[in-house]
Amino acid sequence: MGENTFYVTTPIYYVNDKPHIGHAYTTILADVLARYNRLLGRPTFFLTGADEHGQKVQQAAKKHNITPQEHCNKTVKRFLELWERLGITYDDFIRTTEERHKKVVSAILSDLMERGQIYADSYKGWYCVPDERFFTEKDLVDGCCPECHRPVEELEERSYFFRMSEYQDRLIEHIESHPEFIQPAHRRQETLSFLKKQPLADLCISRPKSRLSWGIELPFDRDYVTYVWFDALVNYISGVGYLADEEKFRTWWPATYHLIGKDILTTHTVYWPTMLMAMGVELPKTVFAHGWWLVGDTKMGKSLGNVVNPMDMIERHGVDAFRYFLMAGMSLGQDANFSEKIFVERYNADLANDLGNLTSRVISMLKRNYDGIVPPASDLGDDERALVDSCLGAASAMADCVANMQLDSGLATVLAAVREGNRYFDRMRPWTLAKEGRQEELGRVLRNTMECLRIASGLLYPVMPNKMMTLRRALGMPEESLEPEISALNAWNRLVEGSRVGDLKALFPRVETAKEDAPSCAAKPPQAEKKDSGKKAKAAEPVGIITIDDVGKVVLKTAEIVSAERIPEAVKLLKLSVRLGEEKRQIVAGIAEHYAPEELVGRTIVVVANLKPAVLRGVESEGMLLAAKAGKTLRLVTLDGPLPSGASVG
Repeated sequence: MGENTFYVTTPIYYVNDKPHIGHAYTTILADVLARYNRLLGRPTFFLTGADEHGQKVQQAAKKHNITPQEHCNKTVKRFLELWERLGITYDDFIRTTEERHKKVVSAILSDLMERGQIYADSYKGWYCVPDERFFTEKDLVDGCCPECHRPVEELEERSYFFRMSEYQDRLIEHIESHPEFIQPAHRRQETLSFLKKQPLADLCISRPKSRLSWGIELPFDRDYVTYVWFDALVNYISGVGYLADEEKFRTWWPATYHLIGKDILTTHTVYWPTMLMAMGVELPKTVFAHGWWLVGDTKMGKSLGNVVNPMDMIERHGVDAFRYFLMAGMSLGQDANFSEKIFVERYNADLANDLGNLTSRVISMLKRNYDGIVPPASDLGDDERALVDSCLGAASAMADCVANMQLDSGLATVLAAVREGNRYFDRMRPWTLAKEGRQEELGRVLRNTMECLRIASGLLYPVMPNKMMTLRRALGMPEESLEPEISALNAWNRLVEGSRVGDLKALFPRVETAKEDAPSCAAKPPQAEKKDSGKKAKAAEPVGIITIDDVGKVVLKTAEIVSAERIPEAVKLLKLSVRLGEEKRQIVAGIAEHYAPEELVGRTIVVVANLKPAVLRGVESEGMLLAAKAGKTLRLVTLDGPLPSGASVG
């Protein structure tokens, strides 16, 4: 694969149920990365698909009195329809029931069998039907499956095994020498811990047809079908021509990113790389495991009745707003909370108030005062400096954030530039300029505000393609320039003088704030009102009130985390080395349960810089960082745009 190509995959989704927010999140993430890399001019391939074999499919088909293939053909449409609604620009959608995939799986199995990498043996263990996996006695949790927590059954049967254990040391060496292979860093440590704490067992890769007939038949034993995970993982190479189109395969492999949920980490960072090693195929560059969308502190699940249907959110709030929320609302690698109230609050703040409001104001003023004609460019002065720096800084930051898988930070920087556009617009008071007939100054303000929107719309295009196309048309941009060029987003004054702006209804109409579900425990009923005595009650003095003088005693500054490490025998504490301008300090912070040391390095945080030093667990702490906490979730207080360390906060 050339250094300039980009190949991204999602897991292939099991077609036994409706797609949910987890499926949508991973697929939108892949789509955003693919769209952004296409804007960079990188040859890009985006693969997704459907996992259609296995026991649950067979059981569901039997329940509905249809064949497994008919069941797959019916249920896969739900995913295809959702991807169309979400604007997913995949290059290929692979199904494991397709001949092109089954031929590759069979060829791999035959080759591994001939080379002694697969062998037959008797196996006894605890089998989970829903997960279609065997577990040892020590793996079980209270006698149940450690993954889905449902009952297991003891089975003994003749099986075929892949010699996965032979690759344990080689895999450990690869992970340690290629830190980018598993991301984020705490998932890399999780896999290494798993590999180092016990010998790796061989992998059972067969299921007897007497129990499961719906699968790819083993080419060397017709009484068995292939274990669904061994089958499904092969899609990442069968989808780009492995053993069928070598030129295509050389073009795209190894994958740039396998995007996965953290619940399938082991299959992708242990099973899959050892399979590739046995085949003699290069390993993917990065397996990136993102977090879960939670409701409160609980993972979404059908059994809990808290699964979010993407179609419902699209119908209520639109495709682009949904895409934006998922990308802006989760830090990649961490879990995030979902509720419609949180969704609506972010929608109103970022899209309706900031982006939509600025767009509406500038275009309506341009139509009233310039007949909808884009004014000429003018020299930039001190009034424009903060705006230009913010917008061009956002373009640079977004490129870095995409490269480092920090999309939420990149989007925050873009929205900060939009807010700077609003501040510039308010500060320059164009309505006053119009009233006083100062047309040249008015044109300068409108033109520069439109340039802010041009850059922001280009940076947001991979996330909200439809709405940003609408915005760019409204700015008077010609059709051939609607799809942004990255180079144009790093430059000012690219709008064409004399072009006419388009009509635009509210880009993101404000919506009513959604109400949270009623709490389980009702609050105390209010006491009956006392009759008005005619006397004005004295207001109670609030508790804990401080004065501006008290605030002035606290010195807050930005600090860059240079290094982080755990403190032995201190479960909750991390020792941080931070830079405040030219000064370096050491801070002890109780955040070890929320952040791995590796994911903190390079972050810019806010610290109390004039706190008296203290010794915690024998380690001196020269300050305190700021963080917010709600329930069990803790988040560091960071910035919405780049600033050097040592900058004053307040």
